[in-house]
Parts: sequence; C-alpha cells; structure tokens
Amino acid sequence: MIGFWRGTAPLVLASQSLARQGVLSAAGIPFEIYAAAIDERGIEAPLVTSGVNAADIALHLSRAKALSVSKEKPGRLVVGADQTLCLEGRLFGKPDGRAAAMAQLEALSGRMHELYSGCCVARENSILFGTVGVARLSCRRLSPAFIDAYMTNVGDALLGSAGAYRIEGPGIHLFDAIEGDHPTILGLPLLPLLKFLREEGSLLS
Repeated sequence: MIGFWRGTAPLVLASQSLARQGVLSAAGIPFEIYAAAIDERGIEAPLVTSGVNAADIALHLSRAKALSVSKEKPGRLVVGADQTLCLEGRLFGKPDGRAAAMAQLEALSGRMHELYSGCCVARENSILFGTVGVARLSCRRLSPAFIDAYMTNVGDALLGSAGAYRIEGPGIHLFDAIEGDHPTILGLPLLPLLKFLREEGSLLS
C-alpha cells in the first residue's frame, strides 16, 4: 500500500492518538508523529460558552493542532484531528476521575449520542483542507452491575476518552447499534482525507 504514496515526505500527524495512528497505518499512509502543543481545553472553553456546536468545535481544534505543528514543520503536510462527543446538545470531555466516568456512562445509558471527528490539513501555516465526520452510537441500557464490571475491567483507561469508552476495546459492549464508518468513530474521517490527498497529488489516483 505504501507504493500508492507520492509525497516527497511522510505526513505529519499532530496527534499522539494510537487509534488515529492505527487508522493511517492500516491504510498504508506513511506518517511521523509530532504532537501539537496547544491548550485544548483552553481553546474549547470559550467556544462552548459562546454556544458553538460540537461539530464546529471538533473542526476548530483540528485546525489549531494542524496550524501549531505546521509552524514547526515547514513545507510538510500536517494532519490535525480532534473529536467531540455530544449527547442531546451536551458536550462530554474526558472524565476527570472514576466518579465522573461513572456519571458519563449512566448518562449515555439507553440513549443515542454523536461523535464528531474533525480533520484539517495544513502546510506553511495555511489550512488546505478541513472536514468533519459524524457517527451516531446507540448505547444499550446499562445495568449498575454491568457498569461496575465494565469499570473494573477497563481500569484507569476509562479516563482517556470522552464517554469513558474506546470502541476498539471493551467499550464495544456498551452499544447495540452504530451508524458511521469505523475510522470516523476512531477519530479520523479517513475517506475524505484520502480524497484530498489524491487530489493534492500525494496519493496515486
């Protein structure tokens, strides 16, 4: 698959997310990791206060990551990505402790929520591409016994993701229906990104 790559250098991924790295690796896209040094919550807070929707927040954060790293990597294509979880208009961040994780799981129980995955590509401190993918996940009704067993099984990994789950792990047990493609659920809307890279000339079309 790497034979499809026509770029003069690998992509730069402005993220330390193992899930996003896995998505690019599986697609055969060469990349380097250079985490964006931005204050995500500091950027997000005024947007939430201003009533900006979850999709636009994901795109805004993706843009900030891409531009931040683009300044450090002149001439390179930099991919920034971010994801937001929205339950009936309420934004969920990463829980700050086990009690918060339990509260999030109890809130998700028996209801549908959306994951918005933003992606931007920058070069020379300029945004060349941006998109937001959405997935809708229906959480089954969770019994207190299940929530307790799930939290015990997952441990502190609960605190690493909004909603206290990763669908590529034990979090899959929370759901009875999912609408959306797998890469978007993992935090990277891959198909639109690949389309841009083909049009830009970095991928064989």
